[in-house]
Amino acid sequence: MKPEVTRLDDNNMICLTGVTVLLFALTVDARVGESTSDSFCTETKECLLYDLVCAGKDYEVRHYGAVKWVTAEAESYFMDIAIPKAFRKLFKYITGENEAGAKIDMTAPVIIKVNASASMWQSSVYVLSFLLPSEYQANPPKPTDPSIYFTDTPDMKVYVRSYGGWMMSVVSKFQAQSLKTSLDNVQATYETQYYYNVGFNSPMKIVNRHNEVWYIPQGEPVCPKSE
Repeated sequence: MKPEVTRLDDNNMICLTGVTVLLFALTVDARVGESTSDSFCTETKECLLYDLVCAGKDYEVRHYGAVKWVTAEAESYFMDIAIPKAFRKLFKYITGENEAGAKIDMTAPVIIKVNASASMWQSSVYVLSFLLPSEYQANPPKPTDPSIYFTDTPDMKVYVRSYGGWMMSVVSKFQAQSLKTSLDNVQATYETQYYYNVGFNSPMKIVNRHNEVWYIPQGEPVCPKSE
């Protein structure tokens, strides 16, 4: 009997090890967790977590794990007109208009993928994404609206410039150009076809707002010069 008990214990140990490894892998891949009081992401229960690689006066470099988002698109000449349309679609999704009828917590940030080559006088498609909470990262409920879909961002490093105030079209374009100039000054290579406008606050928050613009590095990122 004893050898049999030993084999069972060994099998149980293997199973427990496998579960532990799986849970660890999920935690690493989907880095969505509780917000903290010392962070600029404080209005939602969960936020997108990151590791700071390096920082300077003009920008910083962060590392993000792979995560899943729910996404909607809208087209307009101006971001300020397109985004409310896409936002309404996604808000309906998280408030129950999905196949499971699930109520899904809002998270932060929301990201807007912007066509970097579009001029101010050219209509453009803006791609808005809500970060899915950790509970729904692996298996989110399917949307009932066929225009809503899921997107995945990979494990990646990101160039980040932060700014306050409201994320309006003119302001966000200026901030994106400022980050682009800073990256060009250090001869950094990055994705030039698009960038992300990133928001952390609800419309109810009037002061101390936090916004960001992201460019995606191509190859190893270049850290800013020390302040």
